[in-house]
Amino acid sequence: MIRRLQILLILTPLLLVASCSNPASDKPRAVTSDAAPAAAPDVPGEKYLITPENSDIEFIGAKVTGKHNGSFEKFSGTINYPGQPEKSRVRVAIDIDSITTDDAKLTAHLKTPDFFDAAKFPESAFQSTEITPGGEGGATHTIKGNLTMHGVTKSIAFPAKIAAAPDAITVDATFAINRKDFGINYAGASDNLIRDEVVLTLRVRATK
Repeated sequence: MIRRLQILLILTPLLLVASCSNPASDKPRAVTSDAAPAAAPDVPGEKYLITPENSDIEFIGAKVTGKHNGSFEKFSGTINYPGQPEKSRVRVAIDIDSITTDDAKLTAHLKTPDFFDAAKFPESAFQSTEITPGGEGGATHTIKGNLTMHGVTKSIAFPAKIAAAPDAITVDATFAINRKDFGINYAGASDNLIRDEVVLTLRVRATK
């Protein structure tokens, strides 16, 4: 009995550390599937621009013992808005070499073939195929589209809060995505494995 109590006292802090260092544990999961057919042609509408000056693309990656914050500094995109979010189309292109994190050595490592392989796959792209009302966690909509990353194209669906005004379209979303779905399989150190899920946060303030 005493021996079991000793083991429990040793394991409990370790389990708490592992749990606390997983930022994806309480986030919605993106639903990933085979790439969807291209969306129907855009309905005529107003074009809003997505730029680093009005929007942010951020992420959190984690190991068993900790986590790192990162973002992309260069990207561009458009939202074609014909008066309804459900009829809108979103397109975004991301410069992978513009990745940055809170650790310079990690930033450099993420650009290598172990992770994004920025030299071989310099761009990631997203194009929406469907936007439907409602979503997990109080989202106003669920956005579905084809994401190309690391040379792999998959359909992903994630919840988002979308709001439209005459001068801006806002899209806010935070969700977890599995890096291995896109062939990013580097495991990390055997005693400090990298978690499969990465938390992605989108703060879009697209303007005309």
